[in-house]
Amino acid sequence: MIEMPKHVWIEMHANDSGEPDSCDVIVETESGKIYNSLFITIPYLQRQMELSLAVSKQVPDALPVRYAVLETPHVVVENLERDTIEDTIDNLFTLDMFESVFTLVTEDETTTRTTTTGKRATTEVAAVVISDVLVVEG
Repeated sequence: MIEMPKHVWIEMHANDSGEPDSCDVIVETESGKIYNSLFITIPYLQRQMELSLAVSKQVPDALPVRYAVLETPHVVVENLERDTIEDTIDNLFTLDMFESVFTLVTEDETTTRTTTTGKRATTEVAAVVISDVLVVEG
């Protein structure tokens, strides 16, 4: 049986000009498990590349080049509209890819994320986001 999302919370992040180009997404499944991931847009990637160029120009012996390094899974979407995010989540569940890009939030400090990067999220982090800083609920 495919598990489906019960609740989706979204916390938008704006760039320097105030436009949202990334957001944290927290999903609670029907079984009560909580997962989180970062959704980004192409302008977010471009901004990261410009930041890398600016840094490389300031570091001796570094070659000035535009690049972006994504340390954790990111979901790249065309826009950050709620429908786009929810439809993407539904597709990730349907295609059995959800757990490869979302981190299971856990109370167990020894549990690692669902990917191989070794990162984890704790229930304290998720609780703060859910209760204090979310700007869109659904």
